[in-house]
Amino acid sequence: MNARLLPETANDLRDDYPLASLTLLNSLKPAFDRLPLSDALARQCVLFRQTVTVNCFFGVISDPLDSNLQRWAEARAGDPVIWHLASADDLAAWLSTQAENTRLLAPSETNDQLDGSNEPAEKALSVTQSSQQTSPVVRLVNATLHDALRLGASDIHLESNASGLDIRYRIDGVLEHMRSVRGSDLASQVISRLKILAELDIAETRIPQDGRLAVRLGNAARRIDLRVSIMPSMHGEDGVLRILDKSHLIQGNQALTLEGLGFAGSDMARLRALAAEPYGMLLASGPTGSGKTTSLYAVLSEIHDGREKIITIEDPVEYQLPGVLQIPVNEKKGLTFARGLRSILRHDPDTIMVGEIRDRETAEIAIQSALTGHRVLSTLHANNVFDVFGRFSHMGIDPYLLTSAISGVWAQRLVRKLCPACAKNQAPSAQEIDELQISGDLSSDGFKQAVGCESCRGTGYRGRSAIVEILALDDVLRTLIAQRAALNEIRSAARQQGARSLRQAALDLARQGLTTLAEVRRVTARH
Repeated sequence: MNARLLPETANDLRDDYPLASLTLLNSLKPAFDRLPLSDALARQCVLFRQTVTVNCFFGVISDPLDSNLQRWAEARAGDPVIWHLASADDLAAWLSTQAENTRLLAPSETNDQLDGSNEPAEKALSVTQSSQQTSPVVRLVNATLHDALRLGASDIHLESNASGLDIRYRIDGVLEHMRSVRGSDLASQVISRLKILAELDIAETRIPQDGRLAVRLGNAARRIDLRVSIMPSMHGEDGVLRILDKSHLIQGNQALTLEGLGFAGSDMARLRALAAEPYGMLLASGPTGSGKTTSLYAVLSEIHDGREKIITIEDPVEYQLPGVLQIPVNEKKGLTFARGLRSILRHDPDTIMVGEIRDRETAEIAIQSALTGHRVLSTLHANNVFDVFGRFSHMGIDPYLLTSAISGVWAQRLVRKLCPACAKNQAPSAQEIDELQISGDLSSDGFKQAVGCESCRGTGYRGRSAIVEILALDDVLRTLIAQRAALNEIRSAARQQGARSLRQAALDLARQGLTTLAEVRRVTARH
């Protein structure tokens, strides 16, 4: 603890700090990537980016005597900080305005949705009014959401431990630790706050619970849906919020395209050829968060010309496509994938998109639809294109009917792209050459390594690109799959057809200097 200074000494210190008015604060750009809003609210300290001096920050505090706070903020900045002084009222008012830019929306305080979906349509909760009752918890939850949305996170992890709560964001597919909150009471209050917003049972702490809520950024029309999962743990409960930003890739009238998602030219040509088939099933496979649904939307956007009836059934509807009938699953009301799919067939569709094939009943109806002249697009959780057929076999689907219905399958992953501002050339090591079986030109002209800079928050990566493994079924492959041939035999036939593996696709990106070999190893397996 620092010894408190005498009043006259404190006044002398204040004279050493330039004053920052509320007007000045509103004109500056906050550096929330270095010192997040949640920390700024908790410590009453803000970092701003300098417009003149490079690699130097403009820091604002209300207490010039707190040297520990200044050292802590300088460590977060990583660069020199020029400190300014603001009144406690001005700083608090500015931070309150920033917090109100993210408004939480609760399902219980809503008007009915016009589209009849079971999505949360809500009345905004006032951050200012709510904070009068539980200000620390409300501020923490809102600031956490603000920081996550600004950084482009796909998930927020709130992990209870013996000392409190760890907050981590999944950014570009990788979890990054953001901050720790001390105090088990505060941790449980944060989880309780999420339960209230998502209409979950606040008294139940022994079983998992799932719910949803929404966020609207300021007064803008941009709305982000959140799926909330609460799980009991040894130290209380953990929460995960899945962020579904419908406007993330569709802005204005700009449509999704395969090219915009980073697909290679040869992959785009093969997918477009498969999607152009008038009937049959086209499947996308991969784990949760691999971009399958987004790619399906891109395919739909490209084939949608207004001359065909396109109907989708999804859980949830993640993007809104003009001119497409989109049906949200509502299991509480009995609207499942299977039941909805039966009804869709009576609605005169040309193209059907099923958000996910989860069970035998849905699989059978989708296959029958593809066999009776419909184009069917769907997703399935499988590791690669060959595992798709094993999944269907496990569901009890006849392999002959399956191969007759399917026109093509693609497996997809997302790899992080190198930050162009700091990436450096680096030839692969002997271990990488052996492990990844790299051949050809091994000079450092193409391969690069991640370094880290201010633009990429020190990670060395910025953004992601899709890699795919595409299998177009021909007579040879259909025969092998229907006869339940050995996997090596099917894979060999696919390679002769020109199919390349996910690892090969990732290595091609690394050769172009778009990603690293470390990322190739992280995302792809050997086969």
